[in-house]
Amino acid sequence: MSDKAKNVGIVIVSHSPLVARGTADMVRQMVGDCVPLAWCGGNSEGGLGTNTADILSAIEAAWSDAGVAVFVDLGGAETNSEMAIEMLGEARSPRAIICNAPLVEGAVIAATEASGGASLARVVLTAEELSP
Repeated sequence: MSDKAKNVGIVIVSHSPLVARGTADMVRQMVGDCVPLAWCGGNSEGGLGTNTADILSAIEAAWSDAGVAVFVDLGGAETNSEMAIEMLGEARSPRAIICNAPLVEGAVIAATEASGGASLARVVLTAEELSP
């Protein structure tokens, strides 16, 4: 099993596809490919917003048996992420956690922590320490 498959995954959800992609690019530049990473942004019409199906796809893409930390930018992203996590089912939904942390800084620090093999609880705690 590769290190990537063992490490906590990171999902970035933004109302803006450009913000989501930029944050993901920053994470990749900081930690390379050792952490499963996915992002999504925008609504189904290509405007600002979020889409539950896209969030679920991103969680699946970044899935790791170690769990997935989800970072969101605004309330709608959080609500849709909660619905996507419920869609994972009882067995996996407890291993996908929405972090109460700044989007960019939280994702970067969480990915750094995850790249060292930290547990999901440690990754989330480290990211949430950034919140005021």
